[in-house]
Amino acid sequence: MSLIRQMWLVVLTTVLIAFVGSFTVTVASAREYLETQLQVKNSDNAAALALSLSQQKGDSELMELLLAAQYDTGFYRSIRFRGTDGTTIERVAGRVEVQAPRWFVRLVPIESVPGVAQVSDGWRALGSVEVVSQVSYAYRDLWRGCLQAAAWLAVVGLVAGVLGNFVVQGIRRPLNSTVRQAQALVNREFVIVDEPRVPELQRLTRAMNGMVQRLQGVFDEQATQVDNLRREANCDPSTGVSHRKHFLTQLGLELEREDAPPSGTLVMARLFELARVNAELGRRETDRMIQRVADTLLAQAARAPGAWVGRLNGSDFALCLPAGGSDEDDPGAQMEGLLAALRAACTPFGPAQGVVVGAVAYRRGDALSQVLSHADGALARAEAQGLFSCVVQGAAPGEAAAGGQEAWKRRIEGALAEDRVRLGRYPLLDRDGALIHFECPLRLQLEPGGAFESAAQWLPLAVRTQTVGAVDLAVVSLALREIAHDGRPLGVNLSVSSVQDARFGGQLRERLQAGLAHAGQLWIEVPELAAVRHYGLVRELCQQVKATGARFGLEHAGEQLSRIDRLYEIGLDYVKLDARFVLGASEDAAVRNFVRGTVAMVHALGMQVYAEGVSSAADASVLWDCGLDGVTGPAITL
Repeated sequence: MSLIRQMWLVVLTTVLIAFVGSFTVTVASAREYLETQLQVKNSDNAAALALSLSQQKGDSELMELLLAAQYDTGFYRSIRFRGTDGTTIERVAGRVEVQAPRWFVRLVPIESVPGVAQVSDGWRALGSVEVVSQVSYAYRDLWRGCLQAAAWLAVVGLVAGVLGNFVVQGIRRPLNSTVRQAQALVNREFVIVDEPRVPELQRLTRAMNGMVQRLQGVFDEQATQVDNLRREANCDPSTGVSHRKHFLTQLGLELEREDAPPSGTLVMARLFELARVNAELGRRETDRMIQRVADTLLAQAARAPGAWVGRLNGSDFALCLPAGGSDEDDPGAQMEGLLAALRAACTPFGPAQGVVVGAVAYRRGDALSQVLSHADGALARAEAQGLFSCVVQGAAPGEAAAGGQEAWKRRIEGALAEDRVRLGRYPLLDRDGALIHFECPLRLQLEPGGAFESAAQWLPLAVRTQTVGAVDLAVVSLALREIAHDGRPLGVNLSVSSVQDARFGGQLRERLQAGLAHAGQLWIEVPELAAVRHYGLVRELCQQVKATGARFGLEHAGEQLSRIDRLYEIGLDYVKLDARFVLGASEDAAVRNFVRGTVAMVHALGMQVYAEGVSSAADASVLWDCGLDGVTGPAITL
């Protein structure tokens, strides 16, 4: 039995005992009082009647008349005169209806004790008179009194119950708050509750709040450590941008991954004549100038979704700007603003200090060495032209830019309407080689009878034409149909644009409800960037998805995982580390340390951790030792 029920049982039992006890005492007292009054009345009336009879000198007729007159004036059950000579004069009432329930009469009997007095004529005894009063009126009064007492006691009991309810609720509220706080802790949420006024519960709440704050502090410390490990593994210690290996790894993956943007711009910035600058300004000022250049490039990257910055060597920086489906993706236009910002950053250090910039447009599928070679060539030509020169080597427009937005919108909508869609399947396996789920990127057949194109070919145009939400809903419906067909778990990804759409969450839930029997086998994930920029929307979408039994997670994670505000409150089931954070784990201890730290942090929040893009068996073996729950990539086969 719960504590609240026990308290209510105590309150109700106390009120009931008080009610029964008070009622019993009240009834017993009233009964005793009435019996006493009847006895006194009988005695007094018998004495008065005996005095009157004594004055009749023994005349039987006068005495009988007097008895009759007395009987008629009072509420008597019987009046009897017994003479010394054996004569008896009596008046006895017939059956009188009692104005009270029969069960009450049987339960609370009232005795009318006869009143007896001696009748005499001087010194001569004439006999005795006995008077017995009627009890029906006493029952009537006692019954009415009991009803009134019961009513008042019921009112008192009700008031006591109300007061008891306030007391119990005063205890229940802080207890419920503590229970919700503990449940929130189980759900990876850190909730602080107000302390109640009850001293004992106040101590309990204070201890729970302290524990929650301590756990939150541990998580924050762990997140900071993970971020430090990420910087150590992937960042240049002087400027905080990606070091050469990490930058080139990420660029290589960008050129190969099928869900990457189809094109972009690689920008290289070189501090002009760094050796001379170092001699003129000194080590400290040169480092300040280098940091200013890095900060400028980071600011440019922050304005371009998916962009990142790296330091290739002492004097060279690189900025990768993937095409985002915007009309402002022209490399020449982008370089004008960047060059102006770099000029402003370098001017305080003297007119002879600055940078040169070279840029090259690339397309997905280009070789990394070819892109770097073209960028180096553009940078060399810019350096030959002098300080703050910029050379942009363009690329021929691809097929994705042809035909205009309306034509692309019709092609995408036509493919969806005619169900010209297909899911790829790449296994995500656990340590024992068992299937966790298939990763299922969507492919569209844009032209009837044509090839099924990967997302890299049509996703930027789907974003621009605002059809990406319909595409994501189609992939969910297709996945549910395939699950219904073969029963295998499938994982699909949603775009950031869909997360931003206020209507998408409700539409997604409708699709999941329509296939509710198979939703438990569906894994839905969004990019880490969505949780960083749209935390509230991702949290709401997660709740809607999980309400149907499907699982929800983040993909391409690792860069900003420790920076996501209240990551523990989203309700994620799993996190997938991006390939660039696990590549080379078998050779680089810093990568392994970062993976171990991330796994420990995410496991502490009750989530699973998987690795994407594992390309070698050696990396996979080391990653298992780091505690990962599953891996996927070119090296993983079912």
